[in-house]
Amino acid sequence: MKIAIVGAGRVGTTLGQRWAAGGHDVVYGVRDPAGPRQAGLPSAAFPAEAVRGADVVVLSLPWAAVEDVVGGLELSGVVVVDATNPLGAAGEVSGAERIATWAPGARVVKAFNTTGWENMADPAYPEGRPAMLVAADDAGAKDAVLALAAELGFDAIDAGPLVAARELEALAALWIRLSRTHGRQIAFALLRR
Repeated sequence: MKIAIVGAGRVGTTLGQRWAAGGHDVVYGVRDPAGPRQAGLPSAAFPAEAVRGADVVVLSLPWAAVEDVVGGLELSGVVVVDATNPLGAAGEVSGAERIATWAPGARVVKAFNTTGWENMADPAYPEGRPAMLVAADDAGAKDAVLALAAELGFDAIDAGPLVAARELEALAALWIRLSRTHGRQIAFALLRR
């Protein structure tokens, strides 16, 4: 599968490295593909070039940059994973729902936002697998992202339609708050019996 990661911060870089190690074709979409910060990336291009022909596009950017970047991309028909968190952004809709309006025709999925990059690098815990909650309206897009989360070692969980991104973004804010007092080696799990 060809995966374009738009943004090369810790989350984007970690996800890309893990999926590349699993055999996926990964390219990073960045502002300066030849810049020194991109020296360690296996493949980097400008965002519009990176997303061309991608099966999945992961948005891993600061929230303030998302609307401008998405506006310059052709994403119709593409699975677009929103891994961002619009912390402090006012509004009654989630960031993922906003992205769906900014990228008409994109198959938007909310995922990879409720934990830190450390858990994306290594999700193994003695108590079991951490949850990776996935929300989307498009069943095929959701299934693709659930599979990508499971490949990384997460307990991939269908969280419902895209409107559930509102709760996932609130859960991310809680994880961030807890990580300040309990450290970043924490994760949420869904227990069943």
